[in-house]
Amino acid sequence: MTQIWNRFRAVFFGVLGVAAVVATWDLYKAFGPEQGVLVGDTRVLPRTTELAMPHSWEMVQRFGEPVTGLAGAPDAFEAVFEASMFSLGLAARGWVIGVVVGMLLALLMSRLRIVESALLPWVILSQTVPLIAIAPLVRRWGSEIEIGGYLWSSEDSVAVIAAYLAFFPVAVGALRGLKSPDKTHLDLMRSYGVGWWRTLLTLRLPSSIPYLLPALRLAAASAVIGAVVAEVSIGLKGGLGRMVIDYAVAASGDPAKPWAPIFGAVAVGLVAAGAIGLLGLALRPFRLTGVPSR
Repeated sequence: MTQIWNRFRAVFFGVLGVAAVVATWDLYKAFGPEQGVLVGDTRVLPRTTELAMPHSWEMVQRFGEPVTGLAGAPDAFEAVFEASMFSLGLAARGWVIGVVVGMLLALLMSRLRIVESALLPWVILSQTVPLIAIAPLVRRWGSEIEIGGYLWSSEDSVAVIAAYLAFFPVAVGALRGLKSPDKTHLDLMRSYGVGWWRTLLTLRLPSSIPYLLPALRLAAASAVIGAVVAEVSIGLKGGLGRMVIDYAVAASGDPAKPWAPIFGAVAVGLVAAGAIGLLGLALRPFRLTGVPSR
């Protein structure tokens, strides 16, 4: 019984958390002031009118209704699903690029202290640049790139922006993990005459797994955020970012509609984080000690 509870505890509390958010939303909608909660002249909680704040069941029901009133228009669920798959594909490309770049930087910084001193401040500083500002620049610079017969596309720009957010947690988490082995273990490897590369493969990388898995999960979520924001900044059609803007226009007459792509983005983030969770199951023997159990 205890094993079953430990296995499904995270799922239980996750569902409980979602239920608590939904209940809080509908209770505030039912009993909150129509003009919202004001502190002085500042509104700190939203209005509860029908146009400003739809009920939770209205937002869910909207998924089964057509996107527009035109004949043959797909329902919102189908449209959001297609846009979610498009954004998820770009986020996955960005995640792969970010993981590769982050791991290479972590290996360099762990190998040479002078490289760590030179690069780590810039790695941290890179995340202070507003994403919405650099996305158009990446698109413009990328459009001038031509490798053989390959032309840079807007999708490539979105993937690069997603990678821009994804590489940071990987670089920092992997660096911490690669430096985590005990000094006695490292001294033992040196006393046996084991080189740096073999020490990396047999000691440092296994020891980094407990640090790397949360970093990969955070990178996956960051890649989704980067892809959606980049789609908005670049104006790329087909993904959730542009859909959020398009559906927001209908908010005055269809207040539940703008929430459909938002829920789609949440679902994409959960799928991305869940995929890393499956990877964590395969690497479970390394998670506690950094060394596989026998």
